[in-house]
Amino acid sequence: MAASPARKALRAVVIVVGVFVILAVGVYGPATLVGPLPAATASVADTGAESGTTGAPTVPQTGASAIVAEKSDGVLASGGIAEAVPLGGTAKIITALVVLDAKPLASGAAGEQVTVSADDYASYVQYLSERARAISFIAGEQWTQRQMLEAMLLGSSNNHADALARWAFGSMDGYLEAAEAWLSEKGFASVQLVDATGLAEGDVGSASDLAQIAALAGAEPALAEIMASESVTVNGNRSVENLAAYAADEGYTMLSRSYTDEAGVCVLFALDVTPAGAEGTVRLYGAFLREPDWETLDADLTTLTETAASTVRATPVVTEGQSFVTYSTAWGESANGVAMGTESRMLWATSPLRYDVDAKSLSTGSKGEQIGSVTVTTPDGPLNVLLELDGRIGDPGPIWRLTHPVPVIEAFIASRFG
Repeated sequence: MAASPARKALRAVVIVVGVFVILAVGVYGPATLVGPLPAATASVADTGAESGTTGAPTVPQTGASAIVAEKSDGVLASGGIAEAVPLGGTAKIITALVVLDAKPLASGAAGEQVTVSADDYASYVQYLSERARAISFIAGEQWTQRQMLEAMLLGSSNNHADALARWAFGSMDGYLEAAEAWLSEKGFASVQLVDATGLAEGDVGSASDLAQIAALAGAEPALAEIMASESVTVNGNRSVENLAAYAADEGYTMLSRSYTDEAGVCVLFALDVTPAGAEGTVRLYGAFLREPDWETLDADLTTLTETAASTVRATPVVTEGQSFVTYSTAWGESANGVAMGTESRMLWATSPLRYDVDAKSLSTGSKGEQIGSVTVTTPDGPLNVLLELDGRIGDPGPIWRLTHPVPVIEAFIASRFG
C-alpha cells in the first residue's frame, strides 16, 4: 500500500535531521577533539612598582652643573642654571671631538702631520699680547695631530686650538660649520660656538649638554690617553704639563679646567666612584660651569664624591625565577613566565625601573619552554632577559573539549579565518 502524504513528509524530515546530525557529528567531533584550544590569558606582573630607587648624587646649585652615568642616555642630576652659559675652556673639548670626527686618531697613534700656517702663527702672537694661554710654535713647523691635541688639551693652548680647527676644516668658518653640524647631529641644541677656544662670550652651552659631551670625550680612546698624562714632550722638546689635572686623590680625571671672567671656573670631568662594600668602581661624567671660585669648586667636588658613593647601589634588576607573566587557561591550568637568569647592576636609580614584557600567545606549553623576554630600562641602558615557563600547561582532554563547544569552536574558527 502506498505511503500517505503525511508519512512521506515525516520521512523527509527524519532524513534531513539525520543528515544534519551526521554532519554535526562529523564536524563537531573533530573540531572539538583535535582542533585548536583557546589561548591562555596572559597577565603581566606590575614589576616596575616593586623596583626601588637609590637616589642621585648631590650637585651644586650655584652656577650650572650636571652629571651623567657612564653609558647612560640621560642626565642623572643637574643643578643651578639650566640655560646656556659661557663655556670657557671647555669649548676645546668640543674642538677636539669635532676634529677627531673628521680626522680620526687611533689609540697610541701619532696621526697626520700638521703644518703651522702664517695665520696660526699670527694667532699665537695675538694670544701672547692678550696674555691668554699659548704654547709657542712658528710658521712652517710640523706637529703631529696627537701633539697638537696634547698642547691644546693639557696645556690649554689657544693657538693650537685655532691651528687644529684650520687644519681639519681649511678655515675657522669651515670649523664652525662642521661644529654646528656635529652638535646638531648629537642633539646638543644649547651649544653655540663662535670660535675654537671658548674665550668669546658667544661660546655658550648648558651644563646638561656639556656633561654628555664629557662622556663622549671620555669614551674617545685618544682623548682618554691624553688626559691621563701628567705631562708630555711635544715638538721641539717642549714640555707640556697637564694643567687640567685636579682633585685626582678624590677620583677625578679632569678633561678641562679653566677660568675666564665671563665663564667663571669651569670643569669637565670623569669621576670614578668606589661604592661602599663593593669591588671595582663605577664612573660618572660631569660639567660644573660658572663656579664662583676655586674654594667653592673644591667643596662641590668633595660633596659629589661623598654622595655619589653613598647613593650608588648593587641593584638586582632581574632575579632568576622571578615571575613576569602568568598564563591562565579556561580549563583551570596555570603557569608563570619566569626569568632564566639573574642580572644586577651598580646603579644610581632616581625612579623605578621600567619593565617591558614580550610574551608569546600559547594554549599549552612544557615546563622550561622559552616564551619570550623582558626588557628592563635602567639608567645604565636597556637589559634583556629571556623568560621560560615554570610549569606545564596541558591539554584539557576530550571531555572538557566536548562539553565546552563555544570556546573550542571560536578557537577553531579563529585558526581558519584569523
